[in-house]
Amino acid sequence: MHLCTTKLLAFWHKLAFAILISFISVVGAVKAQSVEQTDASAIDSKAAITFAHQSTMKHIAKTMWEKPELGFLEHNSSALMQQTLIGRGFDVTAGIAGMPTAFIAQYSPADQTEDGEHKPVIGLLAEMDALPSMGVLNTSDKQPISTNGHVHAGHACGHNLFAGGVIGAALSLADYLDTHPNQGSLKVFGTPAEEGGSGKVYMVKAGVFENVDVALHWHPSDSTSSSPSSSLANKSGKFRFYGVAAHAAAAPDKGRSALDGVEAMNMMVNLMREHVPDGTRIHYVITDGGTAPNVVPDFAEVYYYVRSAQPAVVLSLWDRLEKAAKGAALGTETRVDWEVTGGVWNVLPNVTLSKLMHKHIDAAPPIILTKSEQQFASEISSTREQTFSHNAHSTPEPFDEKITVWSASTDVGDVSWQVPTVGLSSTTWVKGTPPHTWQASAMSGTDIGYKGMYLASEVITQTAISLFSEPENISKAKQEFQLRKSTLNYESMLGQRAPALDYRK
Repeated sequence: MHLCTTKLLAFWHKLAFAILISFISVVGAVKAQSVEQTDASAIDSKAAITFAHQSTMKHIAKTMWEKPELGFLEHNSSALMQQTLIGRGFDVTAGIAGMPTAFIAQYSPADQTEDGEHKPVIGLLAEMDALPSMGVLNTSDKQPISTNGHVHAGHACGHNLFAGGVIGAALSLADYLDTHPNQGSLKVFGTPAEEGGSGKVYMVKAGVFENVDVALHWHPSDSTSSSPSSSLANKSGKFRFYGVAAHAAAAPDKGRSALDGVEAMNMMVNLMREHVPDGTRIHYVITDGGTAPNVVPDFAEVYYYVRSAQPAVVLSLWDRLEKAAKGAALGTETRVDWEVTGGVWNVLPNVTLSKLMHKHIDAAPPIILTKSEQQFASEISSTREQTFSHNAHSTPEPFDEKITVWSASTDVGDVSWQVPTVGLSSTTWVKGTPPHTWQASAMSGTDIGYKGMYLASEVITQTAISLFSEPENISKAKQEFQLRKSTLNYESMLGQRAPALDYRK
């Protein structure tokens, strides 16, 4: 892809200089100010390295937002990313680790080594899956998108932005490697089913990260930061109870309710909450509770997540869930089995890489929100009973070397135990917006979200260039990585099972 396309040339000729400067400033930290407030002196030409690929990023993010796909079903999303990279000269291999939508795209312009790579190898992680029942219009009031009463999937975790930003960084780094061919190789990992399917875990088990020196990623958020943090390890699965159907009024004694088994299990797990370590999270939803009140359900299913900052705690709690399931089946005279559908480790932080990434966050100029975008942000903020101000999209968070624990889970964790890994959050949503909400889904399809994506792409690109051009950064990161990983022996929570390709069906 050429650094300056015909479309971009037309763009330059049509816009006045002041507005042009404000658009170039998009690659900075999100700050709500009008275009009239742009300070041209703050513009650094180096900070616009990804500018030429913003239209491609937006196309990917917008297309994925308009056609959201659930975990392991991201066929169009994966194909779009693959086609974009193939068009730039990447070598793409699809169907990684038994997952049809997983792929690896490699770019290595220099003379390759025997293993087909030129060291160092920098990896970029690209997520793509949406969440069920989170589809809304990109408006400031809640307008679900549904068919026959069923709400569509939606990008309430912003993985459409995640994908677009990473592909933009990959294209920019390919441009860089063309002029610095001996500095290394680039790999893009298309990773499906982050939301409960643990796609990256199967890629780890397949050994695809073994020759990667550093892995980079990002995530949409309501703030911008690369301060080091960990996450919660997580194990998830579906418990299925089998009973005997009967008329609930005419022959209740002949039936054995599978739903009773589910409810008995849930009751025991809820009692268990008093006796678990602090910081534990246990969630469940009943995914099948029967079809009619006057029919004793002969099948019922409950879907569980267990989380903790310590993988060992997760495993011990899961054992207790299995005991509760067995006890529930025994007491209700039903039968139970279960399937583990996901399992991830906590993220292993790397302060060395976090500091390096923060330097590039700080170096970027502010994103410029137009007046209409500020108005949209104010309106959608009011839906959460929060007051919008010009600080709602503030400058990046100050760097804090103290490691915190993020109360969520990600399969990036398993990658981080294989290779030094670092990521940033970038402000794509109004301050105070949690992920997995309709507000996050709506904003992930707006220019506010796209501008946060541009920032993330820029920071990832600049961080990778620092790693390519100053390999001592990689050496320091690896030293820290070896020290931290020595505290535990990594072992996948998924055992030998194959990917649960139907977990969203």
